[in-house]
Amino acid sequence: MMQDQILRSRFQSFAEASERAEGPGRLAALRKALKDAGLDGFLVPKADAHQSEYVPKSEERFAWLTGFTGSAGICVVLPEVAAVFVDGRYTLQVRDEVDQAAFTPVSTVEVSVEDWLAKNAPKQAVIGFDPALHTPDAVERLAKAVMRAGARLVAVASNPIDDIWTDRPKPPSGAIQLHDMSFAGESATDKIKRVQGALEKDRLDGLVVSDPHALCWLFNIRGGDAAHTPLAIGYAIVPKGGRPSLFLDARKLDNAVRASLTELADVEEPSRFEAGLRELGNAKARVRLDAATAGERLRLAIKEAGGVPDIGRDPIALMKAVKNATEIEGARQAHLRDGVAVTRFLAWLAKEAPQGSRTEIDAALKLEECRVETGLLKALSFPTIAGAGPHAAIPHYRVTVATNRKLSPGIFLVDSGGQYQDGTTDITRTIAIGPPSEEMRDRFTRVLKGHIAIATAVFPKGSSGARIDAFARRPLWEAGLDFDHGTGHGIGSYLSVHEGPQRISVLGNVPLEPGMIVSNEPGYYKAGEYGIRIENLVLVEKRSIEGADREYLGFETLSLAPIDASLIDSALLTPTETAWLNAYHGRVRTALAPFLDRDTARWLGEVTRPLA
Repeated sequence: MMQDQILRSRFQSFAEASERAEGPGRLAALRKALKDAGLDGFLVPKADAHQSEYVPKSEERFAWLTGFTGSAGICVVLPEVAAVFVDGRYTLQVRDEVDQAAFTPVSTVEVSVEDWLAKNAPKQAVIGFDPALHTPDAVERLAKAVMRAGARLVAVASNPIDDIWTDRPKPPSGAIQLHDMSFAGESATDKIKRVQGALEKDRLDGLVVSDPHALCWLFNIRGGDAAHTPLAIGYAIVPKGGRPSLFLDARKLDNAVRASLTELADVEEPSRFEAGLRELGNAKARVRLDAATAGERLRLAIKEAGGVPDIGRDPIALMKAVKNATEIEGARQAHLRDGVAVTRFLAWLAKEAPQGSRTEIDAALKLEECRVETGLLKALSFPTIAGAGPHAAIPHYRVTVATNRKLSPGIFLVDSGGQYQDGTTDITRTIAIGPPSEEMRDRFTRVLKGHIAIATAVFPKGSSGARIDAFARRPLWEAGLDFDHGTGHGIGSYLSVHEGPQRISVLGNVPLEPGMIVSNEPGYYKAGEYGIRIENLVLVEKRSIEGADREYLGFETLSLAPIDASLIDSALLTPTETAWLNAYHGRVRTALAPFLDRDTARWLGEVTRPLA
């Protein structure tokens, strides 16, 4: 029966992804390979050569070695310890997925990788790293940390994991499609001109496009090389004048796509990319390398050939982050469609969950089915997080056949999203199954108050996400509570569900601009018992304030789905907060009801009744 459930899913697997049991043997093999190569340690990041979040199976070295399947982390392998570093989203998950007899989980909330290395790297040790998988800035930080310990960091010519990973999958070769103007809203020709204008302004001779998201945005293409994100993996070199060079595997291109791309750029095989970098170096060119996604290998190639690597932000990042009118309207339509699907799912859940026979996998499959029935779903934007009870306390929990839990009285958290050609969605709802405890209602209401504080925030133009992150935390802080992830991340347009450089976080130093889309998702997690998160996507827009002495911005909420009122302690809400919730639920009813069947529309009306 369970196998039948797995086969019914088009976009996600519930099979056990972690190869936890293999970790100790693979670690021993790696240590032997390091010893043979004259190395005392090695750094194994989650990243591929493009620093992507969702990497092809052929690039999953970190997961292959450690068993940890989260979207971020690094393993530092030393002679006596192998430390697996994860952020606050994964402190519980990592302990379940790695063999702690071989690997030591370390939270970056408590100590940075650099500080840990400075304290734990053996003196005189030689620690290797793959220069393709680390950015120049990261290499500089790590090298300084290793030096503080009296050790050395050295680049290796080939990754030792690739030599011992005998059944490593082949690189992906997903077909590339053109992203139509009706979705993109701007031609690739105009985008290239904008980028070249930015290069001219910064007195740069060229740009290496190392981020596949930027590559897809610039040339108006989408691909099939990574799960959940329609990426075409490759590189491009954009000169300040003339034709760009686009390095893509020819197997990904049909004749029509190749013909279209050839009008924009010289299309070459990836094997020619190194030669392209050397040509830049030979010409003594000053070349921008993206600090966030370009590997140290690219910097070395340009510098060694005589060029000047300029490490900074790819100008495409901000251009891509600010959606144009077509993309904004597409996002609204995608969220309307997605809201209908999510609401149909929530109505189903309200009927089925109390019966006690449904599981986390049942819920994830039903939600996927509701999205598929829109007829326009291309993929899920990430594996659905469907956590019941204590699993809800794991922010990035992924249900498997082995962990699958029945939906029993308590809390159920579902965080999910869809990929549509007109937009990418991401929404979280926390649902009470049966009567919630007073503590649950208190915590949920505090999270809701933080969510409303972000949704209603008005802030001066030029403000970054760091300036408003605390708005979401104050109601929790007042009760001595907090959460260990950022309040919001950027969202792409039929691209990554996690898009930079904009974010609402203490680390978010990029000013928010009209047209950017970010998530609003404060939470609270009580380990081993329950977790709460309320997430909508919001669009940054201009705000008109009479008598204002400068320009101000605010947010338009895009996501449309009911928030569980049974979890709200209305006595904790101010009249303004209650008015916001009632207005939001009014919007949800008006927008979604015309697309729902009679019973679901009636249910929606009941659960969105105004709070007194």
